[in-house]
Amino acid sequence: MSRIEIIGGEQLKGELKIQGSKNAALPIIAATILNKGITILKNCPKILDVYHMVNILEELGCIITWEQNTLMVNSKKTSISCLPEDSVSKMRSSVLFLGAILGRFHEVTIAYPGGCSIGKRPINYHLDAIKRMNVEQEFLGENEDIIHCYTDKITGNDIFFERSTVGATQNVILTAVLSEGITKIYNAAKEPEVEELCKYLIRAGAKIYGEGTSYIEVEGVKELHDVEFTLSPDRIVAGTYMAAVAATQGDVVFHHAPSQHLEATIDVLRKVGCFIEVKGDVIKVGNHARPKPINIITEPYPAFPTDMQSQLMSILCLAEGKSIIVENIFESRFQNIGELTNMGAQVHIDESGKIAQITGVNSMHGAQLYAHDLRGGAALVISALAAEGSSVIQCTDYIERGYEDISRDLRLLGAKIKYHCG
Repeated sequence: MSRIEIIGGEQLKGELKIQGSKNAALPIIAATILNKGITILKNCPKILDVYHMVNILEELGCIITWEQNTLMVNSKKTSISCLPEDSVSKMRSSVLFLGAILGRFHEVTIAYPGGCSIGKRPINYHLDAIKRMNVEQEFLGENEDIIHCYTDKITGNDIFFERSTVGATQNVILTAVLSEGITKIYNAAKEPEVEELCKYLIRAGAKIYGEGTSYIEVEGVKELHDVEFTLSPDRIVAGTYMAAVAATQGDVVFHHAPSQHLEATIDVLRKVGCFIEVKGDVIKVGNHARPKPINIITEPYPAFPTDMQSQLMSILCLAEGKSIIVENIFESRFQNIGELTNMGAQVHIDESGKIAQITGVNSMHGAQLYAHDLRGGAALVISALAAEGSSVIQCTDYIERGYEDISRDLRLLGAKIKYHCG
């Protein structure tokens, strides 16, 4: 089993470039199926989730070429509409192949997707939406966990989401791109990764309007064409490393940072005491005192993201006072609390399971830790960096799903951190 060993107590200092966006890469990788040709994706992060998505492309018959962080996908000869169950079960984002394959072949068979254990993420919003686009559905297997969708033609329709949902918005867009007619999506997710998918598809010849807003309109086209596209930097990776600076009372300059998509995170970090200077895609972060307590609620973009909640908790465990975090997105985002308690943190969850009450302590100590999910694992790295003594984090495969090399990056900033392959 792989693990990360950290000796805490070092202030992070230096400069670092932010990697390409995981949450932008995954839907766009699925979308390459829609183009019967070649797609070149630049600044593509080499992370476990991307490798899983690329493996699925290869199993579907695509030809894949890597050149450093440039991914080339040739989907000319793919003709398979059934996804291998083992591959799909490894990650949640594999559900995005539902819309992409259906859009190209008018048929898809896919197992219920897997991923992090951060709570229920039902795909009924996805299925209910595409059903309105003249798509028949049947559920196969002993547990009816294999989904078969088929149609003679995809027709545009009005889609109303009762709540904003990123994956379902993306799947409807992927399904609608090669449809007949116009699809209107109401209460669409406004996350940057949805906008990025739209920009990629428009570059490839799709007709999409309203990207980045809660109303998106997709006018079906007959085909897409070859395209070269550069992925934006990862806003959650940037936020994670900024949080690490706050927790260790360091000074770091981040290059190639998506500052326009980090406003909520920057606002929160300023409130806990950080000095933050933004100049284009360069962000300077410094903190020279114990963090200040804060009350925060996670909500859809552009509010404070659930993907930064665990990292913020690591900071607030060391704050000078009491803080409250309300988790409104996923019901199992507090899995880190047992690990933090082992390090000396004081965190209490109320009966609803949605509210964490944090009483800051002067210091935490190193411990044997276990990552339970992607962002929670990264947050444990932050806690270990700020703690006294040595910590070992097990189950680091979760962390590798979203960070190219978190040990390398933090070591460049002066951290005493070492990755051990299992």
